[in-house]
Amino acid sequence: MSQVAAVGAFDEEQLELRKTVRALLAKHSDPGAVRRATETEQGYDTALWEMLCQQVGVAALAIPEEFGGIGASAVETHLVLEELGRTLAPTPMLGSVVLGAQAILASGDTEACERLLPGIAEGTAVAALCWTGADGSWDTESVDVVATATGDGHSLTGASHFVLDGSYADVLVVAAAIDGAVALFEVDPAQESVSRRRLPTMDPTRTLSVVEFDGASARLLTTDGTAALERVRQIACVALSAEQIGAAAQSLDLTVEYSKSRVQFGRPIGSFQALKHRMADLYFLVETARSASYGAVRSLVDGAPTAATDAAVAKVYCSEALQSVAADSIQLHGGIAITWEHDAQLYFKRAHGSAQLFGQPRGYLKSLESAAGLPA
Repeated sequence: MSQVAAVGAFDEEQLELRKTVRALLAKHSDPGAVRRATETEQGYDTALWEMLCQQVGVAALAIPEEFGGIGASAVETHLVLEELGRTLAPTPMLGSVVLGAQAILASGDTEACERLLPGIAEGTAVAALCWTGADGSWDTESVDVVATATGDGHSLTGASHFVLDGSYADVLVVAAAIDGAVALFEVDPAQESVSRRRLPTMDPTRTLSVVEFDGASARLLTTDGTAALERVRQIACVALSAEQIGAAAQSLDLTVEYSKSRVQFGRPIGSFQALKHRMADLYFLVETARSASYGAVRSLVDGAPTAATDAAVAKVYCSEALQSVAADSIQLHGGIAITWEHDAQLYFKRAHGSAQLFGQPRGYLKSLESAAGLPA
C-alpha cells in the first residue's frame, strides 16, 4: 500500500490526528531533544509526554470512556505510534498505554479499571506490565514470578525482566504463577519488597528495567492470566509494527536525502543506477510492511478471525523490514552512519532492539508454520 493509497484507509479525523502529532514532534522532538531525553532519569521527555497527553490526548485514545478515556479504536493509537517511531521519541506510550492499560482492561477487573485507567488516560500515571523472565520468552503460560496466597491477599516472589517503563511506573501489573496457572496481579511499586533498576540497553531510546519482588503484597486482577496475556501480546505486536514502519520510513527518507547531497566522481551518489535500484527495493519493503501493519490493525479493530495471524505476520515482517532498511541505511551513508552524532545508528539500534520485544520473529514464524500445517 503506497502512502497515497493509505490515506484512503483513514477518515479525516484520523488524518488530522496524525498531522497534529507529527507537527508537535517536529517542534519538540528533534534529534537533539531525543538524545537529551534518553539521558534523563526517566529516559523520556516528561514535558513532551504532558503535551501529547494534554493537548492531543494520546494516552486516552484506546481507553473506554467509562474509564476516563476517549474510546477511540486501536487505529488512532496506531497512527500516533507510527509518528513516534519516525522520530524515535521515547515516551511511555508503548509500555504504559499499550501494555499496562490493555493488561488492566484484559483482566476484566472493573474496580481496577475505574481506579487505575483514568490516571493513565490523563498521562499523570504510568503503568508497567511485568511479564517475561530472564530468557525474554514472553510466554503466556510460564512466568518466573511466583504468587502465594496469604491471609489477606497474595505475595509475590521472583523477578521480571525487560519491563518497559518499569523503573518509574506508578503501578505494576505482574504476571505470576499460582496453582499451576498464570494470573495477573496489581502491585504497588512503592513497597520496600519491590526493587527496580534500569537496564543498560543497546537502544538508548527504549527504557527497560528489571523488577524484583521479595514477598511483595499483591491484589489479584484475574486468575486467567494466560488469556489476558494472549490478548495483550496480539495488541502489542500490532502496536509495535506501527512504530517499526514509522522508523523504517524515516530511515529511508534520511538515506534518500543523503544520496542527493553526497557527491562522488562529480555527481550525487543517488544518480547512480545501482543505488537507485537499491533504494527502490527499500521503498518497496517499507510500503509492503506498511500494508502488513495497517492490515493487522484493521483485523484487530474488526475482530476478524485472522486477527491473531495478521498480528504475527506484522510482527515478523515489520521487524525484518526495519532491520533491513536500517542496515542498508548504515551502508549507504558510509562511515558517517556509525558515529554517535548521526541518526542512522539510532534507527539501527531501535530496529534490532524492537525485533526482540514480545518474542523473536523466528518464534512467530514457527507458530505460523505449525498453524498452516507446514513441516518444521
